[in-house]
Amino acid sequence: MANSDKIIIIGAGFTGLSLAYDLALAGHKVLVLESMSNVGGLASTFEVEGERLEKFYHHWFTNDVHVMSLIRDLGKSDSVRFRDTRTGVYFGNKFFKLSRPIDLLRFKPLSLRGRLRLGLLAIRVRFVREWMRLETTSASDWLIKMAGEEVYRVVWAPLLRGKFGEAASEVSAVWMWNKLKLRGGSRGKKGGEQLAYYQGGFGRLLDDLVEGIKLHGGNVITDSKVTGVDVENGKVTGVHTENLSYLAENVVVTAPLPVIADMLAPHISDTSLQKLKRIKYLANICIVLELNRSLSETYWLNVNDPSFPFVAVIEHTNFEDKDLYGGRHIIYLSKYLPETAELFQMSDAEAVSYAVNNLKRMFPEFNLDWTLNASVWRGQYSQPIVEKNYSELIPEYETEVAGLYINTMAQIYPEDRGTNYAIRQGREMARRMCK
Repeated sequence: MANSDKIIIIGAGFTGLSLAYDLALAGHKVLVLESMSNVGGLASTFEVEGERLEKFYHHWFTNDVHVMSLIRDLGKSDSVRFRDTRTGVYFGNKFFKLSRPIDLLRFKPLSLRGRLRLGLLAIRVRFVREWMRLETTSASDWLIKMAGEEVYRVVWAPLLRGKFGEAASEVSAVWMWNKLKLRGGSRGKKGGEQLAYYQGGFGRLLDDLVEGIKLHGGNVITDSKVTGVDVENGKVTGVHTENLSYLAENVVVTAPLPVIADMLAPHISDTSLQKLKRIKYLANICIVLELNRSLSETYWLNVNDPSFPFVAVIEHTNFEDKDLYGGRHIIYLSKYLPETAELFQMSDAEAVSYAVNNLKRMFPEFNLDWTLNASVWRGQYSQPIVEKNYSELIPEYETEVAGLYINTMAQIYPEDRGTNYAIRQGREMARRMCK
């Protein structure tokens, strides 16, 4: 059985949906196929007391212009909420606030000179214009040059190791520079960090986006895993799932590069195939605890303790009101790691027990009785490792098969992956295709 569609998009994350929305708006016939039972990819959600909550923690910065533009086009600007947040650091078995510039001057783990150099770093990154010059430099070497050995040892080395593990030494200065620039620019009038969130969560925005696609004649089908693409005489003609075939004049694949490599292997050269396989990824495990009380007043707590297995403790209900989740306090414990790592391979019960036992080290008063529920989510391809000279590794959007394109988070550069830039990727490709 065959259904005819002009443009098929494989993957219903924010890239695929944003692409589909703009193409449908321009009058093209669009079909999005998603293998999972819900849309959103790494931004997909689950329910807590009747409210949608992201499986992996999410927020936006105030300078995330692409997502704000999409929300405005959907007519939903009133749904965006801006909130001041509390940021902190756990170091040497102590908690330190780091939300405002004055907090930096009280950060005792650094000498006064170190504190000044750390503050100066936040200013200096904003004036980096020719970021391509950083491509040949590692993040560690660049941070030491910019802020000194002490600042690197106390602040950045634990975070890089916690994020990338053994791959930390490979990470490019470009990745670090952009992280600092983006977060440092998301400030309120008083200098504190300010972040944004969508009323009803990212799940509500995804619903609004899907509704917009359908309103303009497109369609989104979940539980529909594409098993291959169809090619005749060097031109894409459609895709097939286990049960159905779909005809198409153009196909865009938004899956992770290793998945794309397997899908396109019969149709592309060995050279192109190897380029798709070249970029390395880290997986992620995210443990979401629903507690009957709060752990602290901090929203985002960076953990600068190499012995602690999670790089941050994110208390979502210090950002969104706990009453939305039936009065439950939501805690995210996130870890990027190879998919072969022991923690990633644990059963859900083992992973929760492991997380709780480690959390007791940081919060001695924490008791298992506080836990009302726990969920464990895993993403196999969650973080491309942005190495030195990463621009040379990124595959082109166009493939050697006419009408077949790829558009993935691994192609986001020099920025890091995230919903804002996933939306930019989708909308930019829509403009190209419309031309």
